[in-house]
Amino acid sequence: MAKKDTSTTNPKKPKFSSWWIYGLIAILLIGFQFLGSGNLATTKKTTTSELQEYLRNGDIAKILIITNTRQAKVFLTDEALAKDVHSDVNDKPFLPSTGAVPQYVLDYGDLQNFENEIKNIKKENNLETIVDYDTDNNYLMDLLLGILPFVLIIGIWLYLMRRMSGGGGGGAGGQIFNIGKSKAKLFDEKTDTRTSFKDVAGLEGAKEEVEEIVDFLRNPDKYTSLGGKIPKGALLVGPPGTGKTLLAKAVAGEAKVPFFSLSGSDFVEMFVGVGASRVRDLFKQAKDKSPAIIFIDEIDAIGRARGKNNFTGSNDERENTLNQLLTEMDGFGTNTNVIVLAATNRADVLDKALMRAGRFDRQIYVDLPDVRERKEIFEVHLRPIKTAETLDMEFLARQTPGFSGADIANVCNEAALIAARKERKAVTKQDFLDAVDRIVGGLEKKNKIITVGEKETIAYHEAGHATVSWMLEHASPLVKVTIVPRGQSLGAAWYLPEERLIVRPEQMLDEMCATMGGRAAERVIFDQISTGALSDLEKVTKQARAMVTIYGLNEEIGNITYYDSSGQDSYGFSKPYSEDTARKIDGEISKIIEEQYERAIEVLTLHKDKLTTLAERLLDKEVIFKEDLEKIFGKRPFDKEFDKLGQENIDKKKESGAKPAEEETIENETEENKI
Repeated sequence: MAKKDTSTTNPKKPKFSSWWIYGLIAILLIGFQFLGSGNLATTKKTTTSELQEYLRNGDIAKILIITNTRQAKVFLTDEALAKDVHSDVNDKPFLPSTGAVPQYVLDYGDLQNFENEIKNIKKENNLETIVDYDTDNNYLMDLLLGILPFVLIIGIWLYLMRRMSGGGGGGAGGQIFNIGKSKAKLFDEKTDTRTSFKDVAGLEGAKEEVEEIVDFLRNPDKYTSLGGKIPKGALLVGPPGTGKTLLAKAVAGEAKVPFFSLSGSDFVEMFVGVGASRVRDLFKQAKDKSPAIIFIDEIDAIGRARGKNNFTGSNDERENTLNQLLTEMDGFGTNTNVIVLAATNRADVLDKALMRAGRFDRQIYVDLPDVRERKEIFEVHLRPIKTAETLDMEFLARQTPGFSGADIANVCNEAALIAARKERKAVTKQDFLDAVDRIVGGLEKKNKIITVGEKETIAYHEAGHATVSWMLEHASPLVKVTIVPRGQSLGAAWYLPEERLIVRPEQMLDEMCATMGGRAAERVIFDQISTGALSDLEKVTKQARAMVTIYGLNEEIGNITYYDSSGQDSYGFSKPYSEDTARKIDGEISKIIEEQYERAIEVLTLHKDKLTTLAERLLDKEVIFKEDLEKIFGKRPFDKEFDKLGQENIDKKKESGAKPAEEETIENETEENKI
């Protein structure tokens, strides 16, 4: 006989809810209150005059005066209950009562007057009505009022403890008795980890490093059979926004293993010993689910070097947490298949013990993307965006030098917002350029009040930057100049800097000279200077100081650097050089800046007429581009940009040993136009 399917005949019972208990308690309280009040369902309210009339008629057997509530309860005689006038109070009680139920109740005023009136009526009519006194006590209400303060105090204490434990009651670390539990979020490899290496554009070197970790988690025997050991930890180091956290998620998605994710600040707690307890619990959970990955974002929150900034001499909870982390990373066996990934942009402040081999064996540097990687990042972030045309990714990549992956994502989002603001159906190339300007320079402030004289000064200032940078070989080529206020600046000039891995002194000096071109233009045209060059002065001062004190590019100071890459002297109060050397450094910095300032004045004096033409056009249009400068100055003699076909011809001629004609022309033009 086939077994009967009980899936439909026996439906699943509903889960028991704690609200049933609360409802039952409320019903009991109401019932006790209802019974304790004497079951007044058959008791009628009366007045003092009616009471006196009933008393004269001899209908009242007893009057019970409740002294604490100023209320009197009236009990009728059996003969009175048979009268028609009292028929409405002759019904039986709805619920059985433990005592006699009064037929009437009234509120009296002054007790003395009330007693005198009753005595007089009894004396006049020769009545034997009983007058008694009592107090009405509600023991249940008294009990509730007695324990209510304690309930409130305990409730507030539990609420505060749950808040201080960092959770609202849902997570393992949210309950007061689970405060030492790990607060790591577990991403299941089958449902949560959706990110793969295809979602991470660029970062080729970093992906190559972590692919070995992924391969080990998939095929551990491939390495252990040869006696190799996988690194226990990998530290992702790089500037903010370069994709360190995204890369860690991609590792978890590719490896298909449990992924514990948390921040370094999740270990920090106001209670002593909680951080160390959470570290122990985290590694215990990871071992139980091995192979697994533990990812600690912003590890510098707990991994700072010990012994620094502890001026109080007291016990440091952060140091205890770091000590426990060091022990756990060096304590679990090599065959547990638990790998620790961490990310930070402050690797210089981490403790040396954390960085040693056996803990974080590898440091993977995630640098800012180059132009090729920026092109790949644009391709990823432009997938969900509806564009009006086929965008040149390479052009967008060249327009965003120094942008991180997060910056590029912001550019794409800002371009979509700008297109929507302009009521467009799709995003255009101009929207992306406007988004870059918005992020770099800030929002346009066309309604800012600027006088005619100030506007003219700003125009010549920006034209000075453009002119000097156009005439110097190593200065960054100009893209756009505007005198429309943006953010905190009154005017701005956009350049397209060459992406260099090393910088030579002449390149730095040309950049400084172009930066001083704004103040030099004010001196040449108006024979006076203003405060508008503050950001320019700050920039060139930093560059000159770096040349002298960091890169050793000054002949007077020599091949010496006072830069400490380890960061050990970051909290020192003394300079690493003498007072005489400090005076020399200040003198050389001032000398470099003044030389470039005079050089900028010479360039602008030589091309004063073109400077004036450019400034007038800027006053007229407010925004000018590279094409406007080419009309005034001619083609820039130092441009080395060729089209793809021309570049291929040059490469072929170089392979054959012949010197390209285009290259000869550029060299000749450079010699003729050199300043």
